[in-house]
Amino acid sequence: METTDLTPLLEQLEDNIDDLEDVLEPLLGQPLSATTQKMPVLDKAKLHVLITYAIESMIFSYLRLQGVNAKEHPVFKELTRVKQYFEKIKAVETVPEQRTMAVDTEAAGRFIKHGLAGNDKYDLERAEREAKEKAMALLKAAKLARQQASKSQSKPQSQPQAQAQSQGTPPRNNSPKQELLLSWRRQEAKASSNSKRSRP
Repeated sequence: METTDLTPLLEQLEDNIDDLEDVLEPLLGQPLSATTQKMPVLDKAKLHVLITYAIESMIFSYLRLQGVNAKEHPVFKELTRVKQYFEKIKAVETVPEQRTMAVDTEAAGRFIKHGLAGNDKYDLERAEREAKEKAMALLKAAKLARQQASKSQSKPQSQPQAQAQSQGTPPRNNSPKQELLLSWRRQEAKASSNSKRSRP
């Protein structure tokens, strides 16, 4: 087996250590508390975690050079803990994403509706509510129709009205309230007949 010459590697290590001392001079020349005094909190946390990681990494490397199984040494657990702090700092630095989860009210309504299907009381209440909503819509439509009719009074009679008068059948002149009541009663009767049919 040939022996390798380690002299160039040792010289490179000495050069790297010299460079490291030059870079760390501002940190090593004064106490750490004085260095971090004017720093923002996040930068302080980064510096403390980096220093701890550097120390733990050097201990880990030293143990490996001595032939010790460093992964079973307590320093390995410390390195893992310090890495978790890196992740926490990274999570703080990243901008939180917009909330992507939102309640789909329509889907929730469908789930509840299908879950309560067959519940006669709920079906009846739902049918009444839908009938009232439809009746209100009819009321609004009748009101709009009256407004249009009052605008068009100066215009000649429409063809269906003229035919109805010529045939002798009087046109329907129910008030909007009467129309609403009739519509609501029809819907209620339809809902009750549907609920009777769905029963076993």
